[in-house]
Amino acid sequence: MVRVRFAPSPTGYLHLGNARTALFNYIYGKHTGGKLILRIEDTDRERSKKEFEDLLIDDLKWLGIEWDEGPDVGGDYGPYRQSERNEIYKEYVEKLKNSGHVYKCFCTPEELEEERKKALSEGRPPRYSGKCRNLTEEDIKDYEQEGKPYVWRFRVPDGEFIIFEDLIKGTVEINVDEFGDFVIVRSDGSPVYNFVVVVDDALMKITHVIRGEDHLSNTPKQILIYRALNFNEPKFAHLPIILGEDRSKLSKRHGAVSVRAFRDDGYVSEAMFNGLSLLGWHPKGDNEVLDKDEIIKEFDIEDVHNAPAVFDRAKLKWLNGVYIREKLDIDDLTQRAVPFFEGFGYKADFDYYKKVLLAIRDSLETLMDIEERAKPFFVDEFHYDEEAQKYLKEEEGYKVIQVFYDNLKELDSIDRSTFKSITKKIQKDLGVKGKGLFMPIRSALTGTTSGVDIALLVEVIGIERVKERIKRALEYFG
Repeated sequence: MVRVRFAPSPTGYLHLGNARTALFNYIYGKHTGGKLILRIEDTDRERSKKEFEDLLIDDLKWLGIEWDEGPDVGGDYGPYRQSERNEIYKEYVEKLKNSGHVYKCFCTPEELEEERKKALSEGRPPRYSGKCRNLTEEDIKDYEQEGKPYVWRFRVPDGEFIIFEDLIKGTVEINVDEFGDFVIVRSDGSPVYNFVVVVDDALMKITHVIRGEDHLSNTPKQILIYRALNFNEPKFAHLPIILGEDRSKLSKRHGAVSVRAFRDDGYVSEAMFNGLSLLGWHPKGDNEVLDKDEIIKEFDIEDVHNAPAVFDRAKLKWLNGVYIREKLDIDDLTQRAVPFFEGFGYKADFDYYKKVLLAIRDSLETLMDIEERAKPFFVDEFHYDEEAQKYLKEEEGYKVIQVFYDNLKELDSIDRSTFKSITKKIQKDLGVKGKGLFMPIRSALTGTTSGVDIALLVEVIGIERVKERIKRALEYFG
């Protein structure tokens, strides 16, 4: 069975790049009938916070990503937080000590920095020289008696080439001399990422490691540890980097780059799921608007492109609009929109929110657009903009709203058909049509000359509010 994992560090909000990694793991696991494991890599004691872990889990669930094992659901291969696995790591450090794959390194940070500078000045890649590799027992004893701190380094075989088949990049070949002996346990006794990730993946029986290509340089080091511990090596797939529209690496300077920010900006989870799936992968047909099940059915990790993926913010917004306007059930959409209505100070009951959404949804791209689009349904005392004033100050325009009001006075209710009947009558009585007829009415009802369908507006806000707004305009411009 395919077993994939997503292993975020709880040191901040869920970045789009990490969300894409989680998504591709989830989709591939589902496509193959496998399982997704969520593992929290919280060994950075200073930056890791439980609140970020909670936010990560919440954002993943919001996206529609479900895992089979993890810190919140349990499983047969836990614990699923690295901070709770220290005894396990110690056991495997001992195995490497006993097999001679690691050694104590007493080099100081100053010595290592000198080595690095020298290598760079000579045009060589900076790597550890192996200075402590062959210390005698006597040397080690002397250093320990001095109380000199040490790290444990992995003994990398000289001149070896690590070759592996990447499911996206094809054959990858790396000379180990490029990086040399690397640290697996720090001087404070804490194990480093490249070591613990191998132990975790092996013990959790991960079959496929799908991650960003920024981890590609870690892979040969990890393969050496797999072999040293006699673990089965997983298959690797390194996802292409995500770029901004200017073709530089996606970062905060390109605008919001966290899932949380897009949630707050009124994006719906289905559009985010769909949009993230298209970062490096494309369905076989021309249709890019695909629901979760369609994506899972079509997706194959080997179809992911090797070239960098460009994050197109305008395309995601378009996609979001499609889901809002066409794909979401109106009750579901209303439920999601309620916090936005309330956040903008628009207070009403669920049914009224639903009526408003039915009237404006065709003009929405994100739920943040509600603030402006829904304004005419909630704000009765508004400013008349310059264009609206022009229509209402004109004698002909003012006459239109006078007659409109005369036709409303005796009504107890109004709907679209009543509104159309009234405007037809005014057209006949006054001989006005088009903008000359509708712009004065729109201006009086909304304070502007563009926006929502006026027939829909009057039906939703009701006869009394329509009368009050027209009366207000008559008094203001009379």
